[in-house]
Amino acid sequence: MYTVTGTPLTRTFRVLWALEELGQPYELKPHGPRSPEVRALNVSGKVPVLQAEGEAITDSTAILTYLADKHGALTAPAGTIARAKQDAMTHLLLDEVDAVLWAAARHSFILPEEQRVPEVKGSLKWEFSHNLERLEGRMDGPFLLGDSFTIADIICTHCLNWARSAKFPVDSEKIQDYGKRMRERPAFQRVAELAK
Repeated sequence: MYTVTGTPLTRTFRVLWALEELGQPYELKPHGPRSPEVRALNVSGKVPVLQAEGEAITDSTAILTYLADKHGALTAPAGTIARAKQDAMTHLLLDEVDAVLWAAARHSFILPEEQRVPEVKGSLKWEFSHNLERLEGRMDGPFLLGDSFTIADIICTHCLNWARSAKFPVDSEKIQDYGKRMRERPAFQRVAELAK
């Protein structure tokens, strides 16, 4: 059984969703970022942390990749062109969607108040919208990469939900429909119940 440390309203949601999709048992320890319990596992204090095989694995994308590779699902096989395309999509999402939302969050409530630049959020919203337009052009089927649900879909959907709560506009009907379909997945719904 896996142990997941973090709260579902953070990137921990991604890991819990993957575990639900994979049908793997886990124990959730809902400790917040920078708590003593989290710092004992990850010196940065960031969540999520997955404990597996006596080790603590940090970073949601690293955890998703580990789980997908270990269980042979939610991913294309390593060393294939399909995996290279999946990895490219994953990095695009991290660089151009997640990073923009994270920058806005840092300037909203994470950085010390004297270091925040609230005026940057208008620029970040423009960048986010521009990046979603390009993402829409790359979407190829019911999922980001065609007919297979992958960890890239987990990251993307989590970011779309984050955008909604951060009041970042998602104007594309295609992306809105995609997000709705992903949120209807039973595994997503089970984690959403934990987040209430």
